[in-house]
Amino acid sequence: MDFDISSIEDFTKGVITYAWIIIPILLQALLYYFIGRFLIRVIIDTITKIFSKYEIEASLSIFLLSFLRVVLYVVLILAVASTLGFPITSFLAILGAAGLAVGLALQGSLSNFAGGVLILIFKPFKVGETIEAQGTLGSVEKIDILYTTVRNFDNKVVVIPNGGLANNSITNLSAKPTRRVEMNLGVAYGTDLKKTRQVIIDTLQKDERVLEDPAPVVYFTNFGDSSLDLTVRAWANAADLWPVYWDNMEAIKEAFEANDIEVPFPQRDVNHYFPEGNPAISLNNNQKED
Repeated sequence: MDFDISSIEDFTKGVITYAWIIIPILLQALLYYFIGRFLIRVIIDTITKIFSKYEIEASLSIFLLSFLRVVLYVVLILAVASTLGFPITSFLAILGAAGLAVGLALQGSLSNFAGGVLILIFKPFKVGETIEAQGTLGSVEKIDILYTTVRNFDNKVVVIPNGGLANNSITNLSAKPTRRVEMNLGVAYGTDLKKTRQVIIDTLQKDERVLEDPAPVVYFTNFGDSSLDLTVRAWANAADLWPVYWDNMEAIKEAFEANDIEVPFPQRDVNHYFPEGNPAISLNNNQKED
């Protein structure tokens, strides 16, 4: 079998020429890849330390780091592909169109995601605290990136989208260590208010859960239809709020009874007018005539 030596030499020269062209490009791509991996590792480690320093919520930290890692590796792969001569313009256009379509389809989820990020960063409430939001009052059991789980006081679990939580008012009932206990009472007209006030204060001071500072106060607030209305304000630790309220309402009621302080009930005076005179007088007159 005859071989064309000149053809083999041409092929060899072509391979060598192509190798001299492609090898530097491959080496450049590999260099970019390893440098990019190193930079990604440095960036992720730096951001991890920042999250740890500022005590970013663990679930948010994990999610953001994973998301950032994916984005950085996509950028690195595109850079390496561009170095190798692959056309990435069309790929970027397709990726942008797909991202727009997904964004439109997941508007609600993206809103919840943004709300979750804001909640986990700014921490208007934490797990274990009691909040009132979106018509729900209860204890926060879990904060996810999309939803917050709240258990209300009759043991129902309510899952609230974070988008609504982040864009509406939230009342955090556990943010402060102390809470004010407020009781509205009524006593009968004619009651000695100074005596009543002292009886209430003495009753509250017997409860060790009632704080001395700020001291309990009793205000006369209104002339009611059937009573003199009083507002009682005392302070207690947040965890003792309702026990202090319930126990002292009963204790004040017993103290009123012991000190002959009347708690009135609604009363009405009814006057009946007879335009033709008093029927009793008319009846007596008729009897005399007979």
